[in-house]
Amino acid sequence: MIRTEPIIAVANVEKSSEFYQKLLGCISKHGGTTFEILTDENDEHILSLHKWGAHEHPTLINSKNSGNGLILYFLVDSITPIWENAIAMNAQIESEPKINPNSRRLEFSIRDLDNYYISVCSEKTD
Repeated sequence: MIRTEPIIAVANVEKSSEFYQKLLGCISKHGGTTFEILTDENDEHILSLHKWGAHEHPTLINSKNSGNGLILYFLVDSITPIWENAIAMNAQIESEPKINPNSRRLEFSIRDLDNYYISVCSEKTD
């Protein structure tokens, strides 16, 4: 089995954790000011958050190009409640829900607090 457990660097771990918990309904499994692990209701890893510059990881030191070259792509069972969460949170909307002609999935895109590009997709059209 191969599975990714992405870690992104953020300016404020606690605020970013709250953002993702509100948006996706994920659960905090670590907490703290320098590192967070977010999981789904089945305890599957969704995303980890790491404070910029903490622990001297070479790719997590300089926030100059935060989010450049990365799309956080979340495949979900139902896109509607997450879209509603994004609206309620006044998230920075990049694109509203639409069928992507390439993936043929319903998707929308937003930016998080650190300017990471997030695409939320569903194979169902709700």
